[in-house]
Amino acid sequence: MKNQAYRMALLYDFYGEMLTDRQKEFYDLYYNEDLSLTEIAENYHMSRQGVRDAIVRAEAVLTELEDKTGLIRRFQERQKELRQLQELASAAQAANADPVVGDYLRRIQGLCEQLKQE
Repeated sequence: MKNQAYRMALLYDFYGEMLTDRQKEFYDLYYNEDLSLTEIAENYHMSRQGVRDAIVRAEAVLTELEDKTGLIRRFQERQKELRQLQELASAAQAANADPVVGDYLRRIQGLCEQLKQE
């Protein structure tokens, strides 16, 4: 269940602006605020099925965008590659006594950290 919630959060972070205002609101209430479909329906004076349909449509839009663009998949691959680069730089720094090379390796690690944060 946690993986599904994480995936839905990533999809929303990357593609949420492509949803309608109502889809965004229901999606946020359901996944981020942890309200049930019934609670959302009561708050908006509509049927539980109507809320569910809006969330399912939102999920479909977000999933389709990821299937077509692959932004999340590529982002996760780049994050993994950055971690590997940092590990290699750390290992090289530990094995090297040259202060100039050590400085370059520290700068590489810093740049990797910056890229991971973006």
